[in-house]
Amino acid sequence: MLHKKLKAFPENFLWGASTSAYQVEGASLEDGKGPSCQDVKEVPAGTSDLKVCADEYHHYKEDIALFAEMGFKVYRFSISWSRMIPQGTGEVNPKGIAYYNNLINECLKYNIVPLVTMFHFDMPAALDARGSWSNPDSVDWFVNFAKVMFENFGDRVKYWLTINEQNMLTLVGPVIGTLHIPAGTTNVLKETYQQNHHMLVAQAKAMALCHKMIPDAKIGPAPNISLVYAASCKPEDVLASQNFNAIRNWLYLDMAVYGRYNNLVWSYLEENDATPEFAPGDEEALANGHPDFIGFNYYSTATVAYSDGSEALKDGDQQSAGGIPGVYKTVKNPNLPRTEFNWEIDPIGFRNTLREVYSRYHLPIIITENGLGAYDTLGEDGKIHDTYRINYLRAHIEQMRLAITDGVEMMGYCPWSAIDLISTHEGMRKRYGFVYVDRDEFDLKTMKRYRKDSFYWYKKVIASNGEDLD
Repeated sequence: MLHKKLKAFPENFLWGASTSAYQVEGASLEDGKGPSCQDVKEVPAGTSDLKVCADEYHHYKEDIALFAEMGFKVYRFSISWSRMIPQGTGEVNPKGIAYYNNLINECLKYNIVPLVTMFHFDMPAALDARGSWSNPDSVDWFVNFAKVMFENFGDRVKYWLTINEQNMLTLVGPVIGTLHIPAGTTNVLKETYQQNHHMLVAQAKAMALCHKMIPDAKIGPAPNISLVYAASCKPEDVLASQNFNAIRNWLYLDMAVYGRYNNLVWSYLEENDATPEFAPGDEEALANGHPDFIGFNYYSTATVAYSDGSEALKDGDQQSAGGIPGVYKTVKNPNLPRTEFNWEIDPIGFRNTLREVYSRYHLPIIITENGLGAYDTLGEDGKIHDTYRINYLRAHIEQMRLAITDGVEMMGYCPWSAIDLISTHEGMRKRYGFVYVDRDEFDLKTMKRYRKDSFYWYKKVIASNGEDLD
């Protein structure tokens, strides 16, 4: 559909950006924080550990001031479970509460709305030792954590996200080590989807609790949504795309919004003896979850073809989740360019995805991640010319405005990331931020903050409410 006249971004549109606790804070075991799964995992070869990151824990005032200078209306950050409750359950850490109170108050000082992610890939190591999400008690652990957050921050935090990229935890978590599969598990698929079920129930209960404890707050999920194209117009390829769309995307949003399992996914699990067990009360809890909006991370689309079941199962990451023999196989899209880190770039796919999500769920949408990881370099003049990032974001914002013109209800846009941080797979060298942090993979250098060219560009975008993208 071609539009002659574009609709404007809503007046109260939430422009901002995102980070996560384990990637940006540092101070990994300071002030009473317990270790998370991220602190004890084996670090990918050649990449930094997470002890310091961007050291936001000690620089938060400076960093929030930079975000305010850019004009942020919202800052999406996550709360570290093990900083709040070092053992995951039991005693609460007062210094953890104090840190997040300070961070929230610093945001509010500049009229920046805090958008809090409750869980972002950082299960307390003490709970991993108790089985992590494989333990049915994990539902109660998470609800208790939610209660502690709502009690301490609910008077000021009115926007909440539940679990970051739960679909990636399920699809690639066992591969990248963010989902704990107990030793001796015979049916890994069943175990994975049982853990996924615990997360879904925990999310639903947390959403219901939020509405009860903070009636004026809004809460929603934050999966990684990537519309799946068929490799051709062959009917078999279209079936494969429907299969992967259901497994990758709709399972999580159907459950968050409607409280029921997607039928294609349930059928797939039945065929593989992998349907999850429901505990008493689960069905009711899932039905009572009701999000107020949908948050999702978008980086690119996916493309799949028919699988006859003969190919080998291969691993993937967030944007290339391998394939499932007999269900779908992922293929490269020859129509799309790629980043330096081999992720496809598809701004029009962003519009496609927004249209599809809104037509299925009719809830306001906030983008919780979207961005370009690149090898940024600091010049001798103290400048970082990241034109490639500006081009990427501009193209996606243009398509988001077209989606708004299509009738999609958008409430905000939070690119990844507000400031350079440690990337989960590629460490410090893969940079996403508007703000450059002067450190290398292993040399902490000065830790000084530098405004990139994209900083000044995004400031102009926000000041014009998306009108000035030059």
